[in-house]
Amino acid sequence: MDSMPDLLHNPRPSASALEKHQEFEDTDVLTAHDNPFSLIVWNDEVNTFEWVIETLIDVCGQSQEQAEQCAMLIHTKGKYAVKRGSYDELKPLCDAITDRGIGATIEILSES
Repeated sequence: MDSMPDLLHNPRPSASALEKHQEFEDTDVLTAHDNPFSLIVWNDEVNTFEWVIETLIDVCGQSQEQAEQCAMLIHTKGKYAVKRGSYDELKPLCDAITDRGIGATIEILSES
């Protein structure tokens, strides 16, 4: 029986595990309130995948892989929230995207 995991002998989580869990919960709550807006990029029949990817890299600072994944989601879902943040943070990004001829809006996150 010595080879059994400690969890079987002590099923209650340790105090440090509970503290770590609490830290994550606090961070999640703060993030939701600190970043109440989403930058939405819309699909269209005009812009190429390459142009959308290049724009997401240049304007939003995404990696090549992130931008490719976002472009695919934009294409398949019709729109996608590419970034979350404050309105003041997202407004210049939204303007830069629309200046490149790509549809973008800022939406407030709904309360869950």
